[in-house]
Amino acid sequence: MNERQLIGLLPAGGQAKRISPLPMSKELYPVGFQDFHQKNQWRPKVVCHYLLEKMQLAGINKAYFILRPGKWDIPAYFGDGKMLAMSLGYLIADLPYGVPFTLDQAYPFVQDAAIALGFPDILFQPEDAYARILARLQATKADVVLGLFPTNRPQKAGMVAYDDTGRVKLIVEKPPQSDLRYMWGIAVWTPTFTEFLHQYLIPLKADVTLSQKPEIPIGDVIQAGIEQGLHVQAEAFSDGSYLDIGTPEDLVKAVQQLSSNMCCF
Repeated sequence: MNERQLIGLLPAGGQAKRISPLPMSKELYPVGFQDFHQKNQWRPKVVCHYLLEKMQLAGINKAYFILRPGKWDIPAYFGDGKMLAMSLGYLIADLPYGVPFTLDQAYPFVQDAAIALGFPDILFQPEDAYARILARLQATKADVVLGLFPTNRPQKAGMVAYDDTGRVKLIVEKPPQSDLRYMWGIAVWTPTFTEFLHQYLIPLKADVTLSQKPEIPIGDVIQAGIEQGLHVQAEAFSDGSYLDIGTPEDLVKAVQQLSSNMCCF
């Protein structure tokens, strides 16, 4: 990825209705501890810190949070990114109709960059997940690479069908049941998909009934890209894990796991 800038995007436009009320943005919910390089001087570690660390491990040193108005505690906490030795910026989401619209808010700032997408309320393994999907992006010359995680809860995920070469054939969002084993949870893409997303949303933004319709998942936009000939690849983490702290049961799991073992997820 030497030929272009690499930028992380963290959509933070949600309202955390499933785990409300909260005294802070859910992205800042403390799960586990960190010592800030001072041995045994433990301090709370917020959930999105884990995602930023994994991005940084892959050489992603610049990222934008895209915030819903009111989530000012996120820039107040992370500031310019010194805590992680990253450069962090903050953009304001304009249209509250789902992740695709939130991501497109970054278009003027990132349209010529390679993008790494991560959801800041998610905990996942392996540590080198971004390095692996970036390597596949470069090796296959794909437009998008999805990082896949095993799941037995398809009704909560974007399930992915792919062939022996890793080429994605189909993304099915939240099916009631599925024979597919893997969901996607992180992604990287080239400016080709950034432009596709931007153009895809233009007619939708002009729809005066948009506010009355269900939110469009970003997986649906990627599927539309597949149908129009975009090359989408998958990197499956067969021993990986994925935990969404935006649901009460998984938030309990995350707090219990990370608070008990004093280690990074």
